[in-house]
Amino acid sequence: MGMLRQVFGPNIRDVWQKLCQEIGADFIEGGTWDGDRVQASHGQWTITLDLYHVHSGRVPLVFTRFRAPYVNPDQFFFSVTKRSLFSGLAKLLGMQDIEVGYAEFDRDFIIKGNDELKLKALFASERLRQLLSAQPDVHFSIESDDGLAGSDYPPQTDALCFVADGLISDVARLKSLFDLFAVTLDQLCLIGSAYEGEVPTKNC
Repeated sequence: MGMLRQVFGPNIRDVWQKLCQEIGADFIEGGTWDGDRVQASHGQWTITLDLYHVHSGRVPLVFTRFRAPYVNPDQFFFSVTKRSLFSGLAKLLGMQDIEVGYAEFDRDFIIKGNDELKLKALFASERLRQLLSAQPDVHFSIESDDGLAGSDYPPQTDALCFVADGLISDVARLKSLFDLFAVTLDQLCLIGSAYEGEVPTKNC
């Protein structure tokens, strides 16, 4: 077993159970139609960690996904990705790129959204910027119920969503992503784009 762990890395279920012990989350074993997941509470919100599978031809692709449904009263949406070698080409093709007023953060990320003032207020949180900057791979967004959130939520309820390529087996990184969600939800509430009230959790 030790040799297998050296070759393939730790079992993801073991990683998640260790994570649950450290942050006080719940490990929920999957059934016939759904996989294992981790759920943690932050205030009235539920943050869910699971795996997201797609197929590219015959090749199965696995993504690590975090989601947190919340009431989105003003329909504020954003997406944040790390800049890459292809970012310049994307900009030439018309991709919106909003600067939020922090030189290093604006340099390192492509930020899109439907309200520039809200974006600047959201990323005024230094802690939020630090948590995002610490991630090697960033696909962070607010998704409607027909997006990556993959759930059927009531009206005005959308989901904060983070997707990373492959399996994340680093407990410290997983903990930092739960922190990212907690800080972002608090900041959304502070700027008036989330409610401190009961949040639907249907199919989360």
